[in-house]
Amino acid sequence: MGHRLSVIATRTGDDGTTGLATGPRVDKDSPRIAAIGDVDELNSALGLLATEALPQDIAHDLLDIQHDLFDLGGELSMPGQALLAEARVAHLDGLLADYNARLPPLREFVLPGGSRPAALAHLARTVCRRAERAVVALARVETVHAPVRQYLNRLSDLLFVLARAINQDAGTPEVLWRSGRTRGG
Repeated sequence: MGHRLSVIATRTGDDGTTGLATGPRVDKDSPRIAAIGDVDELNSALGLLATEALPQDIAHDLLDIQHDLFDLGGELSMPGQALLAEARVAHLDGLLADYNARLPPLREFVLPGGSRPAALAHLARTVCRRAERAVVALARVETVHAPVRQYLNRLSDLLFVLARAINQDAGTPEVLWRSGRTRGG
């Protein structure tokens, strides 16, 4: 493969526009660019989570997901292209079922936290939800391939389950929500 990026600072965006992979220039605050940016932030949040000491299967799955997010972002930057296969959504469904089967049933809401890696997984989950909202907003004005929305929806669920699995692996108890009535407030 040749060099994909030979010049990083092109100055072509100084006017508040950016180029899509297919060539056209769009405003940097357009719904499409907002969605691309939120997916990029999500991928960075997963990269930060991946720097933590994690169970090997979770570390492997996070790297795989980061590759999927690059495909998903590529699809968003090339309107009309379908790069994220429906099979990747099914793959997340399988991971959800596998990790969730290892966890005790939830009896109460879980607060984000516990161990540092679990807290980072929860943070990535909230960034994922924002990316999903941005894609839904984009889909109101332009066509978005259904697996893109579905993938982000499943991924946020998976990140919640992974946070629980990370805490379980670390032997860190989950922080359960207690209503104001039970906290004495």
